[in-house]
Amino acid sequence: MKWKTYKTTDNLPRSGAPRKISPRGVKIITRTVSKNPRTTRGDLVNDLQRAGTKVTKPTISNTLRRQGLKSCSARRVPLLKLVHVQARLKFAREHLDDPDEDWENVIWSDETKIELFGKNSTRRVWRTKNAELHPKNTIPTVKHGGGNIMLWGCFSAKGPGRLIRVKERMNGAMYREILSENLLPSARALKMKRGWVFQHDNDPKHTARATKEWLRKKHFKVLEWPSQSPDLNPIENLWRELKVRVAQRQPQNITALEEICMEEWAKIPATVCENLVKTYRKRLTSVIANKGYITKY
Repeated sequence: MKWKTYKTTDNLPRSGAPRKISPRGVKIITRTVSKNPRTTRGDLVNDLQRAGTKVTKPTISNTLRRQGLKSCSARRVPLLKLVHVQARLKFAREHLDDPDEDWENVIWSDETKIELFGKNSTRRVWRTKNAELHPKNTIPTVKHGGGNIMLWGCFSAKGPGRLIRVKERMNGAMYREILSENLLPSARALKMKRGWVFQHDNDPKHTARATKEWLRKKHFKVLEWPSQSPDLNPIENLWRELKVRVAQRQPQNITALEEICMEEWAKIPATVCENLVKTYRKRLTSVIANKGYITKY
């Protein structure tokens, strides 16, 4: 069509202002954010100035957006060492072919912190659409206690189990008391099949010798768990569901926060729990595909 009209296949002059960054400049900033996604627009402006090009921060944003990169808040993920990556891959490969019925017979548990006010600080990174969990684009975190309200909860494919508030700093003895008063009643309420399996992570309170001995004496089967693997625990999705529900009700004090947490936890439909467990194989597949690093959860 161009040949018929203009008798040439060369690029023709275009309307509008010319691009403010040359192809070489585009390569410079794209290469820079690829190596270090936490590079700021100010850094990139300075880099281009040293290369002889003067541009503004909005121009930087527009240029990177055309390259498929946008500024996003860095996701916070657990700090993974090589030993964690290897353990996660081992777990995923060993359980990949387990039947769905096995996962339906697991009681999943965890603790979580829910804040009344305030937001955690964020950092921004330049990344492509589906690269939010690449190690370069995340902020490693170390799990720690504290916060306005701490909860312990459990669930299975049949629905939410018990949820309780932990009012003091939890130690091994308190954790065993929580299990004693809430785990078996949850199993009964959820009508778990004989031989059900208990899941908890590798927090020192959970792996203490006294806790292991207590679980052994109670004849509880415990799922061997890879450390630093919240993405493998579907209860993380329930925590997220709970926090969204609670935030929508805007509790004004700690007492209201606790009451609303209990109410909203009880309202989570059993079908939500069932679907989380039904798709468990996808989590394992994602870990393998991601070479052991944290996946979406």
